[in-house]
Amino acid sequence: MPRILAPRPTAPAAHAAFVLLCSALAAAAQTPAPAQAPAAYLLRPARVFDALSPQAHDGWVVLVQGDRIAAAGPAASVTAPAGAQTIDLPGTTLMPGMIEGHGHLLLHPYNEVSWNDQVLHESYAERVARAVNHARATLMAGFTTERDLGTEGAGYADVGLKQAVEKGVIPGPRILASTRAIVAKGAYGPAGFDPRWEIPQGAEEAGNPDQLESIVRDQISKGADWVKLYGDYHVGPRGDVPTFLQDEMNRAVEVAHSLGHPVAVHAGTAEGMRRAALAGVQTIEHGDGGTPEVFKLMAQKGICYIPTVAATYSVTTYRGWKPGTPEPANILRKRASFKDAVASGVIIGMGGDVGVFSHGDNALEMEIMQEYGMPAPQVLLAATAVNARCFDLADQLGTIKPGLLADLVAVGGDPTADVHAVRDVRFVMKGGVIYRR
Repeated sequence: MPRILAPRPTAPAAHAAFVLLCSALAAAAQTPAPAQAPAAYLLRPARVFDALSPQAHDGWVVLVQGDRIAAAGPAASVTAPAGAQTIDLPGTTLMPGMIEGHGHLLLHPYNEVSWNDQVLHESYAERVARAVNHARATLMAGFTTERDLGTEGAGYADVGLKQAVEKGVIPGPRILASTRAIVAKGAYGPAGFDPRWEIPQGAEEAGNPDQLESIVRDQISKGADWVKLYGDYHVGPRGDVPTFLQDEMNRAVEVAHSLGHPVAVHAGTAEGMRRAALAGVQTIEHGDGGTPEVFKLMAQKGICYIPTVAATYSVTTYRGWKPGTPEPANILRKRASFKDAVASGVIIGMGGDVGVFSHGDNALEMEIMQEYGMPAPQVLLAATAVNARCFDLADQLGTIKPGLLADLVAVGGDPTADVHAVRDVRFVMKGGVIYRR
């Protein structure tokens, strides 16, 4: 069958790609250089939300030495060593660096360029250049870690971005990469083209169980921290249907777990969610059609739910809905499924599917979670301690306690009273290094 091949770049095209990359790196260079760390920092906010309890602590301070938290507690109980630099943060709440639980650094909002056109028309160079900006915006918004759940046609670029951040080439959050993601053959996009042509897909296709196992192993070998599977998708006129059989899902999860890697599953239908839960995955994403029964099954198995309410909200606005007017059926369904999830006792983390909407606007997910009935302290916990636990990071990140990495954010006001306060970012530290002050 003929295959569409990308044309070899001409000299002007190659030059244009080079200019795009240089522009992105130049923009990154405009970010204030991280301060040279002194022996220690003593951070003095108005209050500290340590994510070990739902309450903020008035009059607390936090001592940072090197890349770690050395102490946290009432000011009178913490003694800074000689040479420590005191940083006053009046009127702020100091909290753990937030964790974006579901993002796509290689995407940008669909009302700018459609998903199909991003996958098929934007060059690899342009997508990476955009991602450099997205990573910086995420960090500056107070999100010091991001689980990136698929490059959507950009190969293994998330692994390269992760390495660039780790080496200090570009500023950005800590990245948990899932690389290409995995879909059942014929169950993803771009779709709808003349069947004579093999169109590049936004994820890697598996056509049989042996191929599925091979792809899981291959993606892990190339740097995937997480394996992402699509448990269902809209196939033809029937809408969303499960795409992997239970045995196939079980086998993929077994292979990933045998290699020490967790699994996330995209699932919008109750049956897709049920199969993922029975397979023993770590997280289930979206869950628009989740029922009380499937959420209770997830709760029994300790599976984390990442609701992505902001993605549904954003896509619906792109289609013409204006917030404040009567809500369409998909928004009402999302509200109802989120309410069922809260009532079920399932672990709920925070992840907005950012990339569908603007990077740096990550807090939109938290604001809608609050609007849909989750109390502000629980939303903050979802974005910090709960996500850290869901992503096996609790021994490093997510709370403010001695020995953990010094990923700390100060925001104006008190987000335990109103989560909108996380928009007002005054200070960002990652690994003991100040990026915003």
